[in-house]
Amino acid sequence: MRYLTVALAKGRLAKQTLGLLEQTGITCDEIYDKETRKLIFQNDDLGMRFFLAKPSDVPTYVEYGAADIGVAGRDTILEEGRNIYEVMDLGFGACRMCVCGPESARELLSRNEIIRVATKYPNIAKSYFNNKKNQTVEIIKLNGSVELAPIVGLSEVIVDIVETGSTLKENGLTVLEEVCPLSARIVVNQVSLRMEHERIRKILTDVDAVLNSK
Repeated sequence: MRYLTVALAKGRLAKQTLGLLEQTGITCDEIYDKETRKLIFQNDDLGMRFFLAKPSDVPTYVEYGAADIGVAGRDTILEEGRNIYEVMDLGFGACRMCVCGPESARELLSRNEIIRVATKYPNIAKSYFNNKKNQTVEIIKLNGSVELAPIVGLSEVIVDIVETGSTLKENGLTVLEEVCPLSARIVVNQVSLRMEHERIRKILTDVDAVLNSK
């Protein structure tokens, strides 16, 4: 039996996913060893391997078959645009991708004017404005605190993840439009889903049963 390989996004998402999998009987004790320098963790009894990756790399590992299954935020999945199957919404890590800015920018959005949009997610932003709003925009890619951009005049609005909205409020910004809801998702390699259909389907069924029991 070949190993099924699971790629997990480092951080809180990995911890939540491992906790969920443990409720289905899928465990991997060695992944919790803080002293280890191992990169891949195995449960030989279950025939499964796990590794932790940078969130934006998870869809890449899955697309190319280095991982059969991955768990990542929907923001990462949409931004990376990889050729993979998104098969299940896990529900946790829920937030929204939104267009935000000062209240004065609302009119610019309604008039479909050419505006500058600062974001960490250029592909999501471009798709939203071009395909859903048919609005011409200049996308400015930032890696840090995008809330700063409209305050200093770099852009009229931003596209960013919003959880509570408190950071926006403190800086005189507000949610102007919602792009899409976000949460953690399970993704699967297309070939793996065919070749290992029964094993993967059982994992998905067991996870779904745990989620529905809450």
